[in-house]
Amino acid sequence: MIGSELKDFVVRKILPQVEKPAQYLGGEWNMIRKPARDLAGRFCLAFPELYPIGMSNHGLQVLYAVVNRMPDWACERAFTPAPDMEKLLRQANLPLYSLETFTPLCQFDIVGFSLQHELNYTNVLTMLELGKIPLRTTDRALKDPLVIAGGPCTVNPEPMADFIDLFVIGDGEEILPQLCRTWLAVRSRSTSREEALRQLAEQFPHCYVPSCYEVEIAPDGRALPPRPRYPGLPAVISPAVVRDLEAIPLPTRPIVPNIECVQDRIAVEIMRGCPWRCRFCQSTVLKRPLRYRKVDTIVSAVLETYRNTGYNEVSLLSLSTSDYPHFEELYRRLKEVLAPLRVSISVPSLRINEQLKLLGELLDTDRHSGLTLAPEAARDDMRRLIGKQITNEDLIAGCRKAFERGFDRIKLYFMCGFPGERPSDLEGIIELAESISRLRRELVGKPATVVANVSNLVPKPHTPFQWHGMASRQYFLEAHRLLVRRKRMRSVELKYHDLETSLLEGLLSRGDRRLGRAIEIAWRNGARLDN
Repeated sequence: MIGSELKDFVVRKILPQVEKPAQYLGGEWNMIRKPARDLAGRFCLAFPELYPIGMSNHGLQVLYAVVNRMPDWACERAFTPAPDMEKLLRQANLPLYSLETFTPLCQFDIVGFSLQHELNYTNVLTMLELGKIPLRTTDRALKDPLVIAGGPCTVNPEPMADFIDLFVIGDGEEILPQLCRTWLAVRSRSTSREEALRQLAEQFPHCYVPSCYEVEIAPDGRALPPRPRYPGLPAVISPAVVRDLEAIPLPTRPIVPNIECVQDRIAVEIMRGCPWRCRFCQSTVLKRPLRYRKVDTIVSAVLETYRNTGYNEVSLLSLSTSDYPHFEELYRRLKEVLAPLRVSISVPSLRINEQLKLLGELLDTDRHSGLTLAPEAARDDMRRLIGKQITNEDLIAGCRKAFERGFDRIKLYFMCGFPGERPSDLEGIIELAESISRLRRELVGKPATVVANVSNLVPKPHTPFQWHGMASRQYFLEAHRLLVRRKRMRSVELKYHDLETSLLEGLLSRGDRRLGRAIEIAWRNGARLDN
């Protein structure tokens, strides 16, 4: 069954038995469905997470628009089904399908996965098998879809090399249309899948094709860098970079989900990259160089997106939004045009520096009474060590301004497990959180609610800290216990990441091709939606 026949069966027999059936139905506002007779190729954007999480991802909306701007290509979507839906699909021997046309994944020309987090890897296997696509690259024939992947996890593609035909490294907006057209061409003139993949590897220096590289294991058990199997292939894959961000149109007709999602708002990327060089941060390395959009471009896109969606909130996206060089002008311009429409502005990534004091004056509490800040470490000397050029003086001054403007809640993001970390650094997390809470009591008579979120440092590839081993399980357990013992104020809430999850993330982010077998074994033993 495909298309309307599959949809009719799913709607009548499957969806009445699952939770939140609307997430499997498609037909959302601004969804694009193209007639098959007009198409040369079809691309399925596969997000290995549940629909409410995947539909909150701005990158999905961007790539959906990029591919659909090609007149002879259609981009459709698929997400990891929840366990109840997966079970029913298997019982009925039905394939995982796209939301636009109820087409099984195996009938697309290209299936592209967005790898946002290492713990999504088993979800990829779920989607491949349910989509009737052979799990391993070596088992696929020329007629099978090209399975590609992009996103932050592709900086170390080796753990998923057994399952992904090609990894797109870097920005995807410009390379994806070229890849779509080239795949049709090389597939039509090739006699084998291996030959077609080799041609892609030769033509796209920003793409890594694992089957074209071999990996040797050193005597000490470590994997050596992959070596090209064919002459002319690059030994090092350089990332694709969109040099002119202004030339890439913003998605102004994003799909409005059928159900409530994690992020139900307009999202606009105002700049790409980060001017800072924090030693733990992978994104600052991956997103170089720093690129900006013009204020006029952003304001125009926000208004057009509002007219096309009706959302009542706008989120300004970047790695460090307050470092956008025209932030004050942008915020005031947006405020002028959005306030009459009762649309609020969200700034999710504020940097703690002298600008925070200004932002405390600019921001208001129309819909939000809290700020989210990321000091990462609690003491100035540790921040200098990790490359975070901020001070507690700036943080306290900014919080003071925010409290004076009516804010009553602060969320702080910290990390533990830094190289050279001392007990006083951990104690400082609680001391800083409690001092900020007391600051509001001094100003208005009631303490602020302060949430201290403490994550466990995973030294990621391509960061300066990649050369340091991850702290041990015992160290993190003791650090968590110390934090709990130090907390005194009820107005301060302490949260820390699950330790087992962090350790697994460290293994998957730094591992080699041999992990593919472990990922498959975990999946066959029931690993699902572990993020």
